[in-house]
Amino acid sequence: MYKYSIKPFLFLKDPESAHHFTFSWIKRLFNLPILQPLIKSVFAYEHQALERTVFGLTFRNPIGLAAGFDKDASLIDEMSLLGFGFIEIGTLTPRPQAGNPKPRLFRLPQDQALINRMGFNNGGVAAAVERLKKRKSRVLIGGNIGKNKDTPNEEALDDYLYCLHALHPYVDYFVVNVSSPNTPDLRRLQDKEPLEKLLTAIKKAMDRYPKARPVLLKIAPDLTNGQLDDIIAIVTGTGIDGVVATNTTIDRGGLKTSAEKVGEMGAGGLSGKVLSDRSTEVIRYLTSKSGNAFPVIGVGGIFTDADVQEKLEAGASLVQVYTGMIYEGPALVKRLKKGLSKRLTE
Repeated sequence: MYKYSIKPFLFLKDPESAHHFTFSWIKRLFNLPILQPLIKSVFAYEHQALERTVFGLTFRNPIGLAAGFDKDASLIDEMSLLGFGFIEIGTLTPRPQAGNPKPRLFRLPQDQALINRMGFNNGGVAAAVERLKKRKSRVLIGGNIGKNKDTPNEEALDDYLYCLHALHPYVDYFVVNVSSPNTPDLRRLQDKEPLEKLLTAIKKAMDRYPKARPVLLKIAPDLTNGQLDDIIAIVTGTGIDGVVATNTTIDRGGLKTSAEKVGEMGAGGLSGKVLSDRSTEVIRYLTSKSGNAFPVIGVGGIFTDADVQEKLEAGASLVQVYTGMIYEGPALVKRLKKGLSKRLTE
């Protein structure tokens, strides 16, 4: 139904307008008491083979919603009805910010891909906390945190700690995002010295809590093997709990869409099918080179249960989807779980 009726309609709108339109209708429809049982029955599917425990948390299934879709924790209860094993909100910053000028989100239908340069647009961590206080579902929540655009890198730690302290009572794990290509100079925080300093301080702050939350690092797919070696050393050295691999890419290789059309879209992070192989390579490198020293959440180009299996075989403990759901629709989550459970029990 989605591919042949809803998707063509949504794709007539510009991507960001379609996103907001979808949000508004999910909010309306998923909260109608008469429809909730139907929605649950349509999307419900769980299997014992899918359950797993990772960094001390028990996930009913390994399929998560990646950060960026529900930045402000506006649809947690509604999206939980689709059957996600976990939902990652954000990227959140201490203060609200509008993000980059529009247009800033583009579709590449030939490649089943997106380019975005959103720029951490969000309503600020305080507003998200108020929504988290009111949520009803018990789905596991990850808090993806970043810095405001006008915060210099030398002061970035303050922003990350501000978000960490605000969110700590309301999320189950944290993701430190230093890998978005859409905030100026942010990726410089991935360099060995500043990253080690940042994560050491964040880990130290987390350990002061009686109930510490797992802390993960989200990395770019554009890192060299040498930089990935540094990531392994930093993650194991600081004692943080894992890695999310990967964010969007600035590479434009391997696209079917014409170079001219891609060039017109401008800068931004590329996600979708084209990212699948590289994200899997990064996962495999991290897990094999580190000897599975830490869990990895695999993100990038997941459209089928075969894609999920590939990420898991490469060493991922969990996976996340975003662009795949834009192209495949909300039923993707159930299809992934059914296909994966069949593979795991054959």
